[in-house]
Amino acid sequence: MSSSPPSPHLAPSRASSVPGYPRIGRRRELKRALERYWHGDGTRAELLAVGRRIRDRTWHDLHDAGLTQLPGNTFSFYDHILDDALLFGAVPGRFRDLIEGLPPVDTVFALARGRADVPPLELVSLQGTSYLYRQPEFSPDTPLELRPEGLLAEVARARELGYEIRPVVTGPVSLLLLSKVEAGADDGAGADADADAGAESRAARSSFVPLDALDRLLEQYEALLNVLAEVGVECVQFDEPCMTMERTDAEIERLLQAYDRLAAAPSRPRILVTGAYGDLAGALPALASTNVEAIGLDLVYGRRPAAELAAIPGLAGKRLYAGVVDGQNVWRTDKFASLEYLRELKAVFDDLVVTTSCTLLHVPYDVRAETALPVELADSLAFADQKVAEVVSLAAALEDGPTPRWRPLPVLPSARRADVRARTSGVDDDDKVRVPYGQRAARQADRLSLPVLPTATLGSFPQTVQIRRARLDLAEGRIDFERYRAYLREEIAEVIRLQEDMGLDVLVHGEVERNDMVQYFAELLDGFAATRHGWVQSYGSRCVRPPVLYGDVARPAPMTVEWTAYAQSLTDRPVKGIVTGPVTMLARSFCRTDLSLEEVGTQLALVIRDEVADLEAAGTAIVQVDEPAIRELLPRRGADRRAYLDWAVGTFRLATAGARPETQIHTHLSYSSLRVMTEAIERLDADVTNIVATRSIEWVLDALQDHTLTRQVAPGVYESRSGFVPDIDLLHERLLEGVDAVGVERLWAVPDGGLKSRYTWQLEPSLRNLVTAARRIRRAVARDS
Repeated sequence: MSSSPPSPHLAPSRASSVPGYPRIGRRRELKRALERYWHGDGTRAELLAVGRRIRDRTWHDLHDAGLTQLPGNTFSFYDHILDDALLFGAVPGRFRDLIEGLPPVDTVFALARGRADVPPLELVSLQGTSYLYRQPEFSPDTPLELRPEGLLAEVARARELGYEIRPVVTGPVSLLLLSKVEAGADDGAGADADADAGAESRAARSSFVPLDALDRLLEQYEALLNVLAEVGVECVQFDEPCMTMERTDAEIERLLQAYDRLAAAPSRPRILVTGAYGDLAGALPALASTNVEAIGLDLVYGRRPAAELAAIPGLAGKRLYAGVVDGQNVWRTDKFASLEYLRELKAVFDDLVVTTSCTLLHVPYDVRAETALPVELADSLAFADQKVAEVVSLAAALEDGPTPRWRPLPVLPSARRADVRARTSGVDDDDKVRVPYGQRAARQADRLSLPVLPTATLGSFPQTVQIRRARLDLAEGRIDFERYRAYLREEIAEVIRLQEDMGLDVLVHGEVERNDMVQYFAELLDGFAATRHGWVQSYGSRCVRPPVLYGDVARPAPMTVEWTAYAQSLTDRPVKGIVTGPVTMLARSFCRTDLSLEEVGTQLALVIRDEVADLEAAGTAIVQVDEPAIRELLPRRGADRRAYLDWAVGTFRLATAGARPETQIHTHLSYSSLRVMTEAIERLDADVTNIVATRSIEWVLDALQDHTLTRQVAPGVYESRSGFVPDIDLLHERLLEGVDAVGVERLWAVPDGGLKSRYTWQLEPSLRNLVTAARRIRRAVARDS
């Protein structure tokens, strides 16, 4: 009797895999299907069919590329973190009536997008990447119940196609660390509780953090292991990206307890635990001491010598998934150097799988589609398909050695500019200092004559179908630039009229000329290359094309002055100039690796400094330098954070310190509640700081009350990226929290982000309500004075 072939999840020969893969579709099929469905132009069946085709093609492509192990459960119609929370039934109370009777895909959309009267889950950056996820919410009473039907259907579908997949699920500890306390979770006991029991319940609820739900959640993970074993799944992947960040001893102990418990489950598949985006550090010995069978390491951003890894007790006895191909950047792997490192690992780890450092969700599909890139640049790049090929090639080379087709990495001959290097070398600390804030504030108040609690937006207005069509017509030669300019002027005039009618105090030109906040500037700067098809999912249907920053950066001409000056000519109210900050340009691009981030950031700061000067010369009184990504590049462990923030703050100050005292400098930052970040925000020395706060406004107020933040501040009081329309009373309440914390003189009233993804029928009532709420407070201030 012949024996059956070894399972691909057990066979060690030429073992290769990836933790995840892009899912928006090679031609953004999912984006289009989602938007058709949301707009009522497509059916649910059509949407599900598009998702099935993308998922099926992913397995076909990965199998045909030669991977020996295929990941599953990596496709999502919106966000995999939200999917995993729903896998275990974690639905906040405010959604339970809303989702009653909804199909699974509509349940996802209900939590992700909310409704006019139900705010969605908060949108948060995933572990320092540019991917945004919908943040799950937990309370002490959150009902949990495994709902594995979708996952089991995917396993069955893969088998129909002839594939055995490894389901990928966010690990229990990271799922909770990525979550927040459910709004209202500390409101106290119910009306039926007696006084003592109520007090005890309130105390427990007020101290609750999501990780407190771990034991209850582990019951559902055990149930998941059991149902996967029942259908014959051989291996399951649990991602624990939070464990590559700074973690307390108590959190690492909880990780140890979790995987001791899961590994002891009586019926289960093999368990692979991965730690992406950096070094697992103290979490690695804890995981190695458990009975999980496999551990995946990021050996690009968290590389350690093979001998050091082998010395960790218990690790050498496990299957090691060696993430030696960069899953976050787009440069080709040095296969010769990586093979040498893999051989060192193979000498001490008998069971080795070659893989990428993290999911390939963060890179585009295929560089071969980029026919317009310079040949020498395209030859240096590897998108998802090329990275899979590198993984397969390295796995084969461990047994067979390099093939004749292997070649050294190419050198980009046009990357260096002597004039740029000379200018950056001349920068000193004096270039980063403005006159004291108090002097500036007085001169700005005289120039602007704004009311207390000024109202404004953050920059962008809706990118309509007509605007996108005009941009495409220009790119494809159907209209010339003069006709395009005339059309954009009409759009800008309409945006100005709308803002004046709504009663906003500080206006914007709407950014109608911009496709994306980073891509727009990259296309106008030397040193960047833009792709045509290099789309990457940011969240939901939102996709971006991160530019490739490959050379020294220079500005051939002003980039925003024409549009801002034209908008200002249409109104007596101040119009903000809007530019993207140096750190965000770095974080939202695929950045070169031959220079330090600090040096590249200095180059970017200098071109932005020049743009600010040109805006001033054109009469712009307020310039907003957006840095929403400054938190994204923050190193994952404390020892490196101070050094990063020193140079990151320095680049912002270099970009803005050339402004005259009467020019008001604004910035826009994402959620940054870490103490080290709030201290950095103060050091930016911006006159007004706009902060994504929304339903996490408390940390901003705390920072204002303890004087960590001493300038003017605009904590966004409603989420700009959902369809939720806040009423006047809600906005009034949130603004009053800020007034109570610091007084009305330092507060601005703004949404928490740009309005590009909204529709006018959504933003108009929201902004009118914002203006009304601000005026209500102004009247109260006037009565009391």
